[in-house]
Amino acid sequence: MQHSNPTQNERILSYIEENGSITQLEALNELGVMRLASRISDLKRKGYNIKSENVTVKNRYGEKCSIKKYSIGGVTQ
Repeated sequence: MQHSNPTQNERILSYIEENGSITQLEALNELGVMRLASRISDLKRKGYNIKSENVTVKNRYGEKCSIKKYSIGGVTQ
């Protein structure tokens, strides 16, 4: 009997469902996903309505920087 682990796309969708959104840093730290933008592109091709928002945050040095935050609006038909 083989046990299949969730795919990166499945982990991303679950994370967004539980937390409302995901950033690249969260994807890396929480899910081990290095290329979030590529996985988001995969999900969009599968019909998921992924929305992105530019957010300004401070980095470890206190400098402002812009990041993308992704959320989902459902599956488009």
